[in-house]
Amino acid sequence: MSEQPRIPRRAVSSAKAFVAAHGRPTRAVVAPIGRAGARLVLVGNDGAMGDIVVPDVATGEAVIEAAGAQAAEWDRETTAATKIGPRHRRRMAAPKV
Repeated sequence: MSEQPRIPRRAVSSAKAFVAAHGRPTRAVVAPIGRAGARLVLVGNDGAMGDIVVPDVATGEAVIEAAGAQAAEWDRETTAATKIGPRHRRRMAAPKV
C-alpha cells in the first residue's frame, strides 16, 4: 500500500491564491529537480507563470489536485498559453554572481 504524501499547507494556499488571481483553467506541470524535490509550474488562464518547489513529484500532484488546477505537460498548448513579459525575461537573463 502506497503512503499518501504530506501536502504542505503553504504550497496549497499559494497555488489556490495563484488560481484565484490568474483564472481557470490554470495548468500545472510538475518536474523533478534533483535533491531539492520537484518544481510545480503554474500557468494561469491569463498566461501568467508561477512556481512552487515541493519535496517530490507526488506532493506536487497532490497540490495540483487540492488547488483545483489542471495537470498538464510542457506540450504545445501549455507553452502557447504562457505569456512571458519583458520583466521576467530580464530576470531570467540576469547574471548569477
